[in-house]
Amino acid sequence: MSASLSITSALTDPALLDLPWQLPLELWPDDAIASLPKGISRHLVRFVHMSDFVVAVKETTEEMARREYDMLRTLQRLDIPCVEPVAVITGRVSAEGEELLPVLVTRHLRFSLPYRALYSQTLRPDTATRLVDALALLLVRLHIIGFFWGDVSLSNTLFRRDAGAFAAYLVDAETGQLYEGGLSNGQRENDLEIARVNIAGELLDLEAGGRLDESVDAIETSNGIIEAYRSLWKELTGWESFDRSERWRINQRVERLNDLGFDIEELAITTDGESTEVRIRPKVVDAGHHTRRLLRLTGVDAEENQARRLLNDLDSYAASNYPDREADDEVVAHEWLARVFEPVVRAIPKDLRGKLETPEMFHQLLEHRWYLSQNEGRAIPLAEALSSYIDTVLRHRRDEATMIAPPTETIALPPLDTSEIEIVEGDDAPTGSWRDKV
Repeated sequence: MSASLSITSALTDPALLDLPWQLPLELWPDDAIASLPKGISRHLVRFVHMSDFVVAVKETTEEMARREYDMLRTLQRLDIPCVEPVAVITGRVSAEGEELLPVLVTRHLRFSLPYRALYSQTLRPDTATRLVDALALLLVRLHIIGFFWGDVSLSNTLFRRDAGAFAAYLVDAETGQLYEGGLSNGQRENDLEIARVNIAGELLDLEAGGRLDESVDAIETSNGIIEAYRSLWKELTGWESFDRSERWRINQRVERLNDLGFDIEELAITTDGESTEVRIRPKVVDAGHHTRRLLRLTGVDAEENQARRLLNDLDSYAASNYPDREADDEVVAHEWLARVFEPVVRAIPKDLRGKLETPEMFHQLLEHRWYLSQNEGRAIPLAEALSSYIDTVLRHRRDEATMIAPPTETIALPPLDTSEIEIVEGDDAPTGSWRDKV
């Protein structure tokens, strides 16, 4: 390794020193490369084994590498869903003394999928819509903190399953810029138009390759991000006026935002001294309402919709076992964790635990149990449902812990087993307490 090599790293992992930095990335040996499908990218990208995890190594310029590294670290501190920056490597020199391109190293986001991997033979309409909705939510969160992306697309995003929906993570911050004073309407609209055009192009590309369901209109689907974005933005930042006698609408607004997964830390309230009008607007919104509540009560870290689903099950458990609400939330949550959640996790065979994130498995188990109960006309015990779910659903899923890709990767997947039970989206999931006592 050349003495000129410079490593700027957020990790203290000495395994960084063991990688063959003296070689051009395209010549790295097979034993260092993760054997994963690879597609076209603006930059040369390789997935590499490092210690007990996988990293993405991207060749670029020193300026761009350092800029993107710093930007990703900033976004992490602001609690924005994005890939984790690991290091910037500069001063690379080959054995022949040739200068090599600097690289940016990011950590693989486990259980994440590129949009092209989220279909088997064709991209279905509901999946396409959910991807666009997830991207709209991510874009809103970025704009709230004053981040202009500049290259919004499905390709520059990774997706995690989130209880019937998807959670979007920013992958490429190369063109991004953070503005302390926030974004103008023009900047937001520019990002939105970039997103619309890029999504349309990506879906039309799938259509040309015969990978888009015939019922999906690429243009109409891409236009959906505009409606989804503006609806969210208005709810999160818009003014609302009402009569003073309708002060209950303040709580109603807060509850709507909570349902969307946001907390309000501050409200702007103005009154007109000459009339009875009250105007309110949330000034600070913080995403992850249900995620934080679940983490506080149980220590389980989950995506927002997963957290909402697990909290619903916790509430059902409390209603069944404590009908008089005698126990406080912390006591009930600890009991639910020990008697319900953790036994399920321990019962999953080790060779199947890489199929899905644990909260997603639990969500799908609850859905599976409900369908069994409906089909058989009886309350299915949790243990029976778990055995059925493992044998008929989980064993037939691909291992998503290792499904990784650069922004433009193309992955061909085999058709799903027809015995797999379809999971309904969170909003359509059954409510109420249908769990047998554990």
